[in-house]
Amino acid sequence: MKFSTKTRYGVRAVLEIAMNAGENGIYQKEIAQNQDISYKYLDQIINALKVAGLVTKAGGRKSGYVLTRNPSDITIYDIHVAFEPGICVIDCVSLDFSCAREKFCSLKGFWGKLNNQIVEYFKSITIKDLMEEQVKLDDLVQLQD
Repeated sequence: MKFSTKTRYGVRAVLEIAMNAGENGIYQKEIAQNQDISYKYLDQIINALKVAGLVTKAGGRKSGYVLTRNPSDITIYDIHVAFEPGICVIDCVSLDFSCAREKFCSLKGFWGKLNNQIVEYFKSITIKDLMEEQVKLDDLVQLQD
């Protein structure tokens, strides 16, 4: 199973916005530079995050982006569903999938439990958690320099 680039970059963009919280927010070009994401591709990501209600402009047209909620209230799952309808490790656990074997297939339960664990894990990790981890990593890098 592989998560989309949009989800992965979306998490990076939201984390960058959270780490640079301020009255004026952070500009898209700074996010693109800091996260090594093409500006054009980041535009698509930012638009999806805006539609999902996770980010907004800090002020007028000439302002940067800010989170719409506290970092402790935004989960990785929230970001993922801005780009994908949900998490589905295999077709047979999808709600709209029908299989002739499902009544006697023990694997459906296995895949369903795995899928649920991944969803719950994504819901359990917040941007605040990632911010705290990033601060620790930044401190380690500074100690090594």
